[in-house]
Amino acid sequence: MAPLGPRGRPDQISLGPGYLYVNGTLGAPEPPDLVTPWEEVHPGYVGLGYTESGSEFNQQLQTQPVKVAEELETVRNAPDGRTASVTFNLAQLTATNLQLASNGGQIETAQGLVFFEPPDLGEETRVMLGFESEDHTERWIWRQAIMNGQMKIMRQKGAANATIACVFELEKPETGQRLYRAILAAPLRA
Repeated sequence: MAPLGPRGRPDQISLGPGYLYVNGTLGAPEPPDLVTPWEEVHPGYVGLGYTESGSEFNQQLQTQPVKVAEELETVRNAPDGRTASVTFNLAQLTATNLQLASNGGQIETAQGLVFFEPPDLGEETRVMLGFESEDHTERWIWRQAIMNGQMKIMRQKGAANATIACVFELEKPETGQRLYRAILAAPLRA
């Protein structure tokens, strides 16, 4: 492992936006490396464009204290649950991005216009999500996700682009896989 310099390890910093991909086929093959194009891994991966400033991944482990007779302190904290989510701002306002942020829905085109309608309650779809950092040193695959909470479209005056803010809750796939997989470039080592 490279030693820390006076400014930390700049080779391990990924800054800026990244590329977001979605696949409606749960359990689809996942990228084996950092270079194989997503669409070659599985034709279901659709590029959604940039995220405004990257993504934020959150994972929380819940535990319960284990106590035994004649001990005042907890002797162990036993895991009893885990939740995870990913948050990002889609930097392009498109019908496909609205469909992702709404957990499905209908897209129709007619007379040069695009129409979008969200799904009925109870008809939401789950998807696989993929994120690739702009510097191509990281790929994340979240194996089953559903948008939860508030979908917010932010429009600002001037040159700022409209973005769609999304929070996706991760679910354990029925296939028994874990929640996610990360592919990280060297010098990030196990």
